[in-house]
This record gives sequence, C-alpha cells and structure tokens, in this order.
Amino acid sequence: MSIVLARIDDRLIHGQVMTSWLNYTGANKIIVIDDVTANDSFLTMIIKTLVPANIVTQVTTVADSAAVIAGLQDHDKAIILAKTPEAYVHLADSGVKLAKVNIGGMGIKPGRKTVYKNISASEAEIDQLKQLIQRGIQVEIQMVAEDPAMDFKRFI
Repeated sequence: MSIVLARIDDRLIHGQVMTSWLNYTGANKIIVIDDVTANDSFLTMIIKTLVPANIVTQVTTVADSAAVIAGLQDHDKAIILAKTPEAYVHLADSGVKLAKVNIGGMGIKPGRKTVYKNISASEAEIDQLKQLIQRGIQVEIQMVAEDPAMDFKRFI
C-alpha cells in the first residue's frame, strides 16, 4: 500500500484532483476524510459519482480514518483528501506514516487569514500545520502537479 498524495483541499473532489493529480500519481483509490460528508449519504453519493468508475472511493470520518488507511492493500495507490489539517494531525497521532502533506486549497472564510494567494488558515489550522512539520512531515503548497511545490514553512 502506498499513499501517493495527502492533500488538504476544502473543495475535496474537483477538476484539479480529477485531472492533474490522478494522472500524476497514478492513484487507483481516493479516501475522503470529512465528518460532514461521511455522515451525509447524499454528499457521499455525490463525491463518489464525481470520481471515475475505475477509481475506488471511500468517504470516512476523521475518527475512523486511520483504520480505513490501515486497511489499504498492497496494490492500493491512494490519494487522501481532507478539508483541513486536523485530519492529518489525527492520522499522525494514530501512527499513520506521512512523508508529505500538500495544501491545495484552503479558502478565505471568517476566522482565517490569508497565508498565500488563495490559501488561508485560522490560528488553530496554522498550529496544526506546525505540528505536522514538527513531526518531520513536509508541508507544501501546490495547486496542481505541474506547479512547483513551495515549502509552507516560508509562510509562517
């Protein structure tokens, strides 16, 4: 099993993920970690219909995410998607080994400040990203695979 991309993107499934990242990573599985989506069968159905039929898609809560990832098979090449860094802190706390977390979209909303272009974060989210960095997990900003990755540390 391998995690080929761990991405923070508050849009979850959209064109950049479906075109750029699926092609770049060669993923055959997508795991969406989001409590709201996981607890809403209609949202889960929408997420699954947006993904090509040959890509296995699972939607899980933050609490169950480490167990879902532990269940990946040897042939799985998984993209992990979450709206916020909280999910990745939980995964790291649960023993999931992450080499890198990619920030692709954290939009402006109340309580967040702009960090870089269309990337904004609350103080709690910045603290969570710092926790990942302190654990040796590389945190990068990269919208699409074709763009150069930027080390998040330079923005905090």
